Amino acid sequence: MTKRTQLTRGQKRRVMYVENKSGEIDGVAARIGWVTFSKSGQSVHYRERTLTKANGVAGNFVDVENGDEYWVSGIKKRGSNVHWAEGVAVVIDDDARDAYNELKAG
Repeated sequence: MTKRTQLTRGQKRRVMYVENKSGEIDGVAARIGWVTFSKSGQSVHYRERTLTKANGVAGNFVDVENGDEYWVSGIKKRGSNVHWAEGVAVVIDDDARDAYNELKAG
């Protein structure tokens, strides 16, 4: 079982907003898709990347392979997942689209 935190909500797998603050995630700055968590909740796995919690601000993560900085957060029902000052394009992963639409409707 995964440790219950604000990020994991005790779930092992969850649809979340993932933004690469250092570049792109497979061609775009941000995506909505399925992430999995380590048992401790300190690491997030997304699209074959392992992201570990960065010190400081909650939601900040670092890619263990290349040091890229990421923002990982839950889905907002109002659909405004992007930071108001950022204005980045967001792509919803095909395998997460139905779950994302359910979260927004709920």
